[in-house]
Order: sequence, then C-alpha cells, then structure tokens
Amino acid sequence: MIRFTPILLAVLYGLFMWRFSAWRMARQLDAQSTELADPSLKPLFDQMARALDLPRIRVHLYEIQPVNGLAAPDGRIFLTRGFYDKYRLGEVTGEELASVIAHELGHVALGHSRRRMIDFSGQNALRTALAMVLSRFIPGVGGYLANFITTLLAARLSRSDEYEADEYAAALLTKAGIGTAPQKSLFEKLEKLTQSNAGAAPAWLLSHPKTPERIKAINALDQKWS
Repeated sequence: MIRFTPILLAVLYGLFMWRFSAWRMARQLDAQSTELADPSLKPLFDQMARALDLPRIRVHLYEIQPVNGLAAPDGRIFLTRGFYDKYRLGEVTGEELASVIAHELGHVALGHSRRRMIDFSGQNALRTALAMVLSRFIPGVGGYLANFITTLLAARLSRSDEYEADEYAAALLTKAGIGTAPQKSLFEKLEKLTQSNAGAAPAWLLSHPKTPERIKAINALDQKWS
C-alpha cells in the first residue's frame, strides 16, 4: 500500500487543482467581463449564428490587455479587451475577429474547453507522481525531468486541439459566407499582435502550431471543399 501512496496523493492533488482552477477561472471571468455589444460586429456574428441554426452568438469582453480569445469550460466565448482594441484601431478587421469567435466556438463544440480543465488536473497529477518516482532514482533532477515530460505532452495535446478548432472554424466561416481568407490573414498578423518571439522555438514545444502549417492545413480544406 505504501508504494502506491505517491500516486494516490498525486491523483487527489490533481482533483483538487481541477476544482480550484475551475472555480477561480469562473470567478475571474465573471468579475472582469461584460457582454460585447458592437453594432458593427453584430451582422457577422448573426451570419455565423444562422449557419449554426442558433438565435444568436453571445460574446463577452474580457477586460485584460493581452490579445487573445477564450472558450471557457462552461461554454462562454470571450474576446480580450486587447484584441477588441486592435479591431477599433483598424489593425484587425471584423471578419478576422469573427474567425477568432468561430475558432473558440470550435473548442466548445469539440469539447476542448472542458477537457483542457480536466487535462490540466491530470497533468498536475502526472507531474507530481513522476517527480516523486523519478526523484528516487535521479535525485535533484527528477522534478525537472517530470516537468519537461508533462510540458511536451501538454503542448502536443494543445496543438492537436488547435488544428481541430481551425478546421471547425473554416467550415463555419465557409458556411456563413465569410470564407477562410480572414482566418488566414489573421494568422499572419498574430505574432506581431501578440508581440511573440515564439517563432524561434521548436514547433514541437509550442502549444499552437506554427502559422505556415495552420495556413497550409486550411488551404488543403479549401481545395477539398471546392
């Protein structure tokens, strides 16, 4: 029984972190967001709603500056204030913002948002268990190795989710009559918009696929559908 104690503790820790993270995220989003009501974006959102046979698509404005979109585990869709400001400054078009919403809707429809919260707890549990086990055999290094392994695993899962959400968004934008051109043009702007230097990192360490790979995948979808 004693030999299984570290694993049991890791599982319990993961469960606690899952519950705590979900609670903390919900409170933060409730406190720092309001519904986005912009007449200039409404026609685009309505086009996508009709394509999905929905009465409307509700988008919330999350009052933080980093440029990002977010699909919460409860199914709500968020744009950050930073992203919306880029639109108001003319650096991002309405169609490009619509592609972000379509992408986040993909995460919700495909179950990524809820699963990611579960994955987060599982990764914490795995990291803890690996660190406990590896530290017995490789003192002083086991914790770092456990963190490296779980980081690679998380990045691989995240990249897979991003490709799936891209495909969902491409299908929705095509059906809505918006097309995939804004989706691809936004990808080309993202690195500058987010002021990221992630392009220098190996693709297998990134949580998102590299921009040329995402555009290539969408071009392949366009060709298949046409």
